[in-house]
Amino acid sequence: MEWLGRAFNREDRKGAAKVAKKILKRRGRGGQLGERSQPMLTEPMAETYFEAFRLLRCQSMASNQTALITGASAGLGYEFAHLFARDKYNLVLVARSGPKLADVADQLRQQHGITVKTIPLDLGLPHASQSLFEETQRAGIHVDILVNNAGYGASDAFAEIPLEESYGQIQLNVMALTLLTKLYLQPMLERRSGKIMNVASTAAFQPGPLMAVYYATKAYVLSFTEAIADELRDSGVSVTCFCPGATLTEFQKRAQTENSRLFKQLAPMNAKTVAEEGYKALMEGKTLAIAGWRNWLVAESVRFAPRKVVTAISRWVAEPVK
Repeated sequence: MEWLGRAFNREDRKGAAKVAKKILKRRGRGGQLGERSQPMLTEPMAETYFEAFRLLRCQSMASNQTALITGASAGLGYEFAHLFARDKYNLVLVARSGPKLADVADQLRQQHGITVKTIPLDLGLPHASQSLFEETQRAGIHVDILVNNAGYGASDAFAEIPLEESYGQIQLNVMALTLLTKLYLQPMLERRSGKIMNVASTAAFQPGPLMAVYYATKAYVLSFTEAIADELRDSGVSVTCFCPGATLTEFQKRAQTENSRLFKQLAPMNAKTVAEEGYKALMEGKTLAIAGWRNWLVAESVRFAPRKVVTAISRWVAEPVK
């Protein structure tokens, strides 16, 4: 562990020791690390020390930076908001529900002392994305990180789903995401700094009978994001496509997939855990991240299976069970 001591300068060690002492105190081990402790850490102490170091670094970098998160009132958006707030990013939160957004914003201000602007807006409306961009421009808000998280699905045979539901998924999952990426990317390129996360799904990797439009929209998000990530090499701007699998959020209720095999029998992941994986990938500038090793394995395996088999399995997973 000697390399740990060489990894930080004197001020890093001093500051991290102070924060680590507070962390240990909360965990009932306050006497294990003092402010003057040297960073020749034992293995059990390394995690605490690096947690403190990360907090110091993030707070220093993020104190004047702003992240905009769509779909921020619940689910992954809510968890992303808490992760950014923890690291002292100011926030712009966007969702349809004004009261829910206000509650989330109050929590984050009180817990983390950050600035939070809420914008109640239905991004499924044709001109909403442009309106959002113009509102942040008028307010003088420079968006350093954009998280395109808003999206929804509908479950049934394509022929049975109302046209407005299919169109609504395309409008929100594809059109709004594409336009917001376009609008906020240009200022980032001018500053040669910024990050964008487009939330897709493991649905992006195969066709989805009984959710045909939803799966197709997520395939678009994956292809689009990987393409522009390549275009933006050496620009100072990174773009990440994040692909969660089945996750315990409000998504399944709206999509009416609560009784599908996917959610009843295949152990969906916890939203907080999923968000943490996505946040880490975004901060590391990864182009593609898949939440959970099982989801990664499934996503990779479809490359080698016959397409008809993949489609049949996808339908089996989506079918309702008692």
